[in-house]
Amino acid sequence: MKGEEASAPRVNGLRWWIIGLVALATTINYVDRSALAIMWPDISAELGMTKGDYARIAVFFTVAYAVSQSLSGRLYDIIGTRAGFVVSIAVWSAAVALHALARGVASFSAFRVLLGLGEAGNWPGAVKSNAEWFPVKERALAQGIFNSGASVGSIISPILIALLYVQLGWQVTFVLLGGLGVLWIIPWLVVNRAGPEAHPWITAEERALIMAEAPATSDSGPRRSVLELLSTRRAWAVLASRFFLDPIWWLFVFWLPIYLSERFGFDIKQIGLFAWMPYVGAAMGSISGGALASALISRGQSVQRARRTAVSLGGLVMLPCLSLAAFASEPMVAVALITGVLFGFQLAIGNIQTLPSDLFTGSSVGTVAGLGGTTAAIGVVLTTWAVPQLTQTSYEAFFFLGAGLVPLGVACVFLFAHDAQEFGGLGVPEDEPSP
Repeated sequence: MKGEEASAPRVNGLRWWIIGLVALATTINYVDRSALAIMWPDISAELGMTKGDYARIAVFFTVAYAVSQSLSGRLYDIIGTRAGFVVSIAVWSAAVALHALARGVASFSAFRVLLGLGEAGNWPGAVKSNAEWFPVKERALAQGIFNSGASVGSIISPILIALLYVQLGWQVTFVLLGGLGVLWIIPWLVVNRAGPEAHPWITAEERALIMAEAPATSDSGPRRSVLELLSTRRAWAVLASRFFLDPIWWLFVFWLPIYLSERFGFDIKQIGLFAWMPYVGAAMGSISGGALASALISRGQSVQRARRTAVSLGGLVMLPCLSLAAFASEPMVAVALITGVLFGFQLAIGNIQTLPSDLFTGSSVGTVAGLGGTTAAIGVVLTTWAVPQLTQTSYEAFFFLGAGLVPLGVACVFLFAHDAQEFGGLGVPEDEPSP
């Protein structure tokens, strides 16, 4: 075995190949989840469904997603990221293909539940993978690269799905999308053979860089119970901030195609031409937020201050863009302002999603990330349920809802994650007071 390892090829920057595959999985994740919203105007007309039906289907997806975030986070802490990603993507790929069999609200809801159960695992899995493969100063950048996959998926989705739909119809489109995840599993199993401490392809220099923080990132430490984690103030920096901020992103993931259809009369082809644009801003925000935090840390700022700076800047961008978008009367103006919203959101959220690996040991990172995903999904359920009522006559209240969530989410990072010396993967002190 040692001789085989010694003869194995060495790959420079192996950790970047790992995060690249995670970003690709995230791209597929968003293509799969966006398909229903993009094709909804025609699917609903064909099957006789309403916007209220769409909201109910979306709520079923989000409830399943919320439950699975916590379950998946725990699963990844138990079986590891390699096997965890295979389970998650296999489940959601089967689910999206099954959408081809849906014939009404009940069947679409059932398949969306299965989709939510699978897709949720991508996020705690990515946070845990980043904690395993990246030193603290690089984690926000790695998180930004991973998060950019969501933006790339959202950029690709309107164009790809509109093309497939026009040529093949909605049933075949769902089946083809289900095949993307199955193909992804192959390179994942080939490249992600083991963690950095045992991977046969890793260079000695890269292993030393990563393993210098092994006490913070390995799974060898004690695995804390969910109740123990919930009793810590720092866990609530993740849970509360995501409860308030994540719904802003999902307002547009769920409703942007429908907003463009109802507000400006767009058909599926026009949605395909416009709906990708805001996600270019989101991709830029993902990379910018990670690069900003990494640069600040490299210049000597504490991890705490770097995270807060990025989160605050994201909030300062989101708030005016959401407020002004409420009054946009031209589609290009609306799209430009929404682009600003998603840029600011991704600038902030990548740093918030990095907090579990900053504040907890490796054996708890997936669990805390999953719990944060659950509270985020609870917030999304509440806002999704409200949208049909808020948008009966106009979309002004829709945008004001998002604007009101921004200061609440940013404030939670300052309120709960306030002890600078505990940032940087140092773990959870035994005597930390509850929130």
